Amino acid sequence: MESCPSVKNILLLDSEGGRIAVKYYTDDWPTNNAKEAFEKSIFTKTQKTNARTEAEITMLENNVIVYKFAQDLHFFVTGGDDENELILSTVLQGFFDAVGLLLRGNVDKREALENLDLILLCLDEIIDGGMILETDANVIAGKVASHSVDSGAPLSEQTISQALATAREHLTRSLLSG
Repeated sequence: MESCPSVKNILLLDSEGGRIAVKYYTDDWPTNNAKEAFEKSIFTKTQKTNARTEAEITMLENNVIVYKFAQDLHFFVTGGDDENELILSTVLQGFFDAVGLLLRGNVDKREALENLDLILLCLDEIIDGGMILETDANVIAGKVASHSVDSGAPLSEQTISQALATAREHLTRSLLSG
């Protein structure tokens, strides 16, 4: 029986293999220790590669893993060994590009930690319970920006994307009420 493509986890690790943001969608790693051991083994296996320009693919413990690095951040998407690598790669690229948009091009550990809420929202927009919802970075970043808008804040204290989302919201309200 054919099933929908699914993701087992998405990991964002630093250059030492430490966690920045991780989401697991299966019970393949039932304990936190098992998850950390998997993260360590994935990091150890990939740290000597140079996956900076294009995503790389590897196998580990009957899982397909696609990964890409930027500055001191390592992005990973894991699927089952029967999962389509192109689909996993599309998810990875969507996550990678959305984070780049949300961090305004400053894709490094410090900026990622300062904007961890945006990255976690980003993961929620891409995957739900292992099911792939969205892979277009612009759509993902747009949804995250609209979720994180504090519409009570003055426009001068909002980011450009937040200000645009607020303006769009006000325009929509005025068109609907008129």
